Amino acid sequence: MRRRTATNQARREFMERRESAFVIAFRVLLQRPTLAVMMFLQYAIWGTWSVALAGYLERELGFTGLGLAFIYNALPLMSLIVPFTAGQVADRFMPAQIALALFHLLGGVLLIALAFQRELMPMTLLMLGYAFFYAPTLALSNSVAFRNLKDPEIEFGPIRVWGTIGWIVANWVVTFMRGSLGSLQWGFIDVFALAGGISILTALACLALPHTPPAKEATDPLAFTKAFSLLRDPNYRVFFIIALIVATELPLYYVLTFPFLQSAGGTVGITAENLPSWMTIAQIAEIFTIAFMLPAVLPIWGVRKTMLLGIFAWPARYAVFALAWAFHQTAPWTVWLAVASLALHGFCYVFFFVVAFIYTDSVAPRDVRSSAQALINVAVLGVGMLIG
Repeated sequence: MRRRTATNQARREFMERRESAFVIAFRVLLQRPTLAVMMFLQYAIWGTWSVALAGYLERELGFTGLGLAFIYNALPLMSLIVPFTAGQVADRFMPAQIALALFHLLGGVLLIALAFQRELMPMTLLMLGYAFFYAPTLALSNSVAFRNLKDPEIEFGPIRVWGTIGWIVANWVVTFMRGSLGSLQWGFIDVFALAGGISILTALACLALPHTPPAKEATDPLAFTKAFSLLRDPNYRVFFIIALIVATELPLYYVLTFPFLQSAGGTVGITAENLPSWMTIAQIAEIFTIAFMLPAVLPIWGVRKTMLLGIFAWPARYAVFALAWAFHQTAPWTVWLAVASLALHGFCYVFFFVVAFIYTDSVAPRDVRSSAQALINVAVLGVGMLIG
C-alpha cells in the first residue's frame, strides 16, 4: 500500500512537471520573443540548404564522395578554427548581438554567391568562406540566450525549440517551392538564394536582441584560455570525450539520410521534391522532446542519465536504416519504418547535445561562457563531424 502511494505521488509530480513545461514554453516566448526569433532564423538558414544539398551535389552535379566531403566538411573545419576567436570577441570586445548581426550579414552575401556556382572548387571555397562566418553564430546564439534567461536549465529548451521550428518551416518552404512552384529546375539557385535572404534578415533581427555586452569580469585579453581549464575537471573531460565520439555519428545523418531515402523511397512514392518535408519528422519530434520532455526529465534524471538516453537512441535509429536498406525492394514497409525512425532524432539530439550546451554553461566561469560554448561546439561540429 505504501509503495502504491509513493508511485501515485511520483506520477502526480511528473504530471505537474509536464504541465509546467507547457507553461514555460509559452511564458518564455512572451517574455523573450526576440530570443525565439533569433533561434528560429538561426536554424532556418541551416535547414534551408543542408538537407537537400547532398542529393543535388550527387545527382545533379555528379560529385563523388570526395566532392561531398569537401563541401560538407567546410562547417566542421571552420568549427575547429573560428568559434574561439568569435567567442573571445563576444566575451571581451563586442556585444554578442552585434557580432551575430555582422557574421550573418557577411554569410548571407556568400550564400547568394553560392547560388550561381556549379563547379567543385569555387563551391568549396565559397562554402569555406560562408562556414567561417556561420560557425561562430551557433555558439554565440546559445550564449546570448543563456545570458538573457533567468533559469537557463529550465528555459533554454523552450527557446531552443524555436530553432527546430525554423528548420521545419524552411524545409516546408523548400518543398513548396520545388513542388508547387517548380523551382527544382533552377538547380540549387532557389535554395541558396533563399538561405542567403534569411541570413541577411537574421542580421537585421539580431539588432533587436537584448543588449549582451562583454562580461564585466573580462579583464585578461587571453582569458578565453580558461575555457580549456574545464578539461582539467575529470567529469567534464569524460563528458567532452563522449560528446566528441557521439558527434562522429552526425555526418551519417546530415549528409547521407537524404540520398538514402531518395534512393530507397522510390518504392513508396518518396521523391526529391517532397523528401525535405518528410524529413521534418525528425524536427517535429525534436520540438516535442525539447519543449516538453526535457524540462520534465532533466531535473529528475540529471545530466548523466538524460545523456545516456540520447546516446542509446543513435544506434537504434541506424539499425532501422540498415534494415530498410537491406529489404526496401522486397519489403517496402521497411522504408516507412525508416521514415518513422526519424522521430528518434528528438531523443538523439535533445537528450545529448542540448543537454551538453546546458551543462557546459552551468560549469563555465561567467566571463568565458561564450568561449566555453565554442569549446563544446569544437567537439561536436568540429572534430567529431570531421572524423565522421
